[in-house]
Amino acid sequence: MGVFSSARKRVLGVVAALPIAALALSGCAAAETETEQGSLGDINIQFSWIKNVEFAGEYFADTNGYYEEAGFNSVNFTAGPTATAAVVLSGEALVGISDAIAVTPVILEEEAPLKIIGATYQKSPFTILSLKDGANIETPQDLIGKRIGVQAGGNETLFDAMLQANGIDADQVTKVPVEYDPSPLVNGEVDGFLAYIINESITVENLGLETTNLLFADNGLPFVAEAFVVTQDSIDNNREALKAFLYATAKGWKDALADPEEAARLAVEVYGADLGLDINKEIQQSVSQNDLLILTEETAANGLLTISEQLQAQNIETLATAGYEITADQLFDMSLIAEVYEENPELLD
Repeated sequence: MGVFSSARKRVLGVVAALPIAALALSGCAAAETETEQGSLGDINIQFSWIKNVEFAGEYFADTNGYYEEAGFNSVNFTAGPTATAAVVLSGEALVGISDAIAVTPVILEEEAPLKIIGATYQKSPFTILSLKDGANIETPQDLIGKRIGVQAGGNETLFDAMLQANGIDADQVTKVPVEYDPSPLVNGEVDGFLAYIINESITVENLGLETTNLLFADNGLPFVAEAFVVTQDSIDNNREALKAFLYATAKGWKDALADPEEAARLAVEVYGADLGLDINKEIQQSVSQNDLLILTEETAANGLLTISEQLQAQNIETLATAGYEITADQLFDMSLIAEVYEENPELLD
């Protein structure tokens, strides 16, 4: 039985200053329109970053026709960094890609009806990148007295949580505003740089510089990333579309894991063709994310995009350490991905 048979079927987002009630109504209208059309219609997916290889599974799902197979007429990828939560709440995207640290404050402080229904990265890729012959930041305590380049917005929230999780006062570290280019680190303007271990870290290493990475996941902040964020209204009223998205995307990621070079080519030559991406770096990133962040014992046992109860609990503990009290039921809904694998066991092959 297929997932749709019952109906035939870097950056981090924060909510913009929009009334939650109005946003929720907009999402509800979108769901009703799809139902009236008698099909799943078009799907908009909001990425958390530029169209690089981080979203290789989605590229394969589109290229190989899995979204169409699942019942969508077309798929549209929009790129970040942007306010992912706001885009989803407004109904502009059915699914937004973000992470638990970014979504939780929006749920708690804005009373936003959002849930995470799956995640590509089982482990957070965020790191404090430094030069081995420079500040060589190996432990959280090494951050004290250092100048750390931090991007505005959600990454500031993330960095502040990192400090709090490790008992470091904000005034013990100098936070320097930067963009996403690690040049300030290379040029000596900062001692450390908030980065992705599978992105900016590779960029700096490819310059011939030895690097040190202080991974958030290994230092008090384990949480899922590249997480799929949706509204509760979509779960209630557009469930088959969400399941179809998860089904097609899981198939796409199976292909991406099997062929990291083709994943890189799709990013460089097709979906991110106007970005001037470097094919060798994208291949490096593709291999790295597969090995470090996606393939785990849990995904081998439970399937790609799943978040085990144990991992959910770790996320909740991380959030509590950072000052956010939320339950797993408030943040996660794994029932959809569970149904996808129950109805499509071949996805585990």
